[in-house]
Amino acid sequence: MRALTWQKKGEVAIEEVADPVVEHPTDAVVRLTSTALCGSDLHLYTVLAPYLSKGDILGHEGLGVVESVGDAVSHVAPGDRVVIPFNISCGTCRMCRAGLQSQCETTQVTAEGKGAALFGYTRLYGAVPGCQAERVRVPHADYGLVKLADDAPDEHYLYLSDILPTAWQAVQYAGIEPGSTAAIIGLGPVGQLAAACAQHLGAGKVIGVDLVPERLARAAARGVHTIDVNQVKDVASAVHDLTDGRGADGVVDAVGMEAHGNPIAHAAISATSSMPAPLARAATERFGIDRLSALHTAIASTRRGGTVSISGVYGGMADPMPMMQMFDKQLTVRMGQANVRRWTDELHGLLANGADPFGVDDLRTHRLPLSEAPAAYEMFQKKQDGCIKVVFDPTS
Repeated sequence: MRALTWQKKGEVAIEEVADPVVEHPTDAVVRLTSTALCGSDLHLYTVLAPYLSKGDILGHEGLGVVESVGDAVSHVAPGDRVVIPFNISCGTCRMCRAGLQSQCETTQVTAEGKGAALFGYTRLYGAVPGCQAERVRVPHADYGLVKLADDAPDEHYLYLSDILPTAWQAVQYAGIEPGSTAAIIGLGPVGQLAAACAQHLGAGKVIGVDLVPERLARAAARGVHTIDVNQVKDVASAVHDLTDGRGADGVVDAVGMEAHGNPIAHAAISATSSMPAPLARAATERFGIDRLSALHTAIASTRRGGTVSISGVYGGMADPMPMMQMFDKQLTVRMGQANVRRWTDELHGLLANGADPFGVDDLRTHRLPLSEAPAAYEMFQKKQDGCIKVVFDPTS
């Protein structure tokens, strides 16, 4: 089959690889009809390169049709249309029962000291072949696979695999409730959906921060008060101005380590990821830093006693944090990988029968054949051609 594989820092390619097969009773093989490019994939393209090996299959957002199942899989059968949550969880361990599927004790990558295994996301998370391919083997399919209720277009349900549960969890973690003021730092796909989730939960005002015109325009058209980083020098002051001088009740950092605004950190990260892999891994794990402009903006934009929710991925081990400010403001900080399976049933119900409270049906800006994935990575990273969300068709 064809799959998108990692080659080296800044280079991916379509290759012929072996077809996946059922290996365990809880496995399934899914023929993918849609898969997506996520902002987290850009970390693999650059920063996390030392943790990849040539030929690794990328991608963790997938929807398709079941082709085969193991003997222990009973809730889906060949021919069923399913969404594949990006984290691999068993559903029975203590963490899964507590709604922390991203920390699943059955699939935890203990050798690396990390949480649950993820599709297509480095040796740190199990080096599990990903979803930017024609087919994928799904471990723990007996729990993980989400059977779809109707025949809506793929993209109506595709984002249940990652970015919609990620956005929903981020807003839940931010404590948004009716009448709250929410600020979303970063209006990429997760940020767009986080703004919509905050609106759905009854936020009195939703503020969105970004620097890409197309992202700002889409959010504004959906009723978000937007702040253009290109035009505003002090984003936190602008947020305070929009909230009676108080700051937002809950702020979501939907950017993570790819933030703009710190050229020194960018240079250090680039240099580290360009080292030979063993040296790069050692440097990252001991001295690694992130570009923290988005997170520091989130902290400064939050009201006293408010909550900062971090959904953007960070990987630094020596990040400087404004602890005096955080302590003095009595902030609550919540973060982590989305516990996808915790939220999918609820979100699936909200999308059933064609309902679209989150704007999923017009989020995608590009649908491309899988063969064009290498060019799409570059386009998405450079924010070219009005790109907000890319979906690949593995059948073409």
